[in-house]
Amino acid sequence: MWGAPGSGKTTLARRLAERLGVVHVELDALHWGPGWTPVDTPSFRAQVAAASDAEGWVIDGEYLSKAADLVCARADVLVWLDYPLPLLFWRLVRRTVQRVWRREELWNGNREDLRGAFLSRDSLVVYLLRTERAKRRRREALAAEFAADRLRAAGGLRVVRLRGPQEADAWLAHVAGQACARSQ
Repeated sequence: MWGAPGSGKTTLARRLAERLGVVHVELDALHWGPGWTPVDTPSFRAQVAAASDAEGWVIDGEYLSKAADLVCARADVLVWLDYPLPLLFWRLVRRTVQRVWRREELWNGNREDLRGAFLSRDSLVVYLLRTERAKRRRREALAAEFAADRLRAAGGLRVVRLRGPQEADAWLAHVAGQACARSQ
């Protein structure tokens, strides 16, 4: 599952994994070490490969240049949360303020703070505004490329592009209904 920061990847992935009865893997948890230090790329890729070796899983996070090829090569479905920038911006700001206020621990002891979240050059909010247009084009190209590669290799990768939270909720309800029907 991929999408911009603030799109709700982790929330939707967690809900989907719960309904399907499979493991949920958050790529941010594998990527960020203590003190917001990124794990080196070979170690990160090894962790992603191990996580995607499981029988069933839902993985959320992009890391387009570091791990998207591994995840998409092993996935049946790529869910892309492609929401409008104003919605992403609002959701990201709201989430960040909530995390700062609650002093929520994210991964490996990391916490967001107001200065880092809004005023630093590494700010996720600034990153979203600066890169989202180009990232959206890159996601579109990669989704088509991965789907074509998988089609050639037989099996295929289905790409589900959801353009808003209501579409995501409807899609999740549909998938959960199918999973329930299969288990009976």
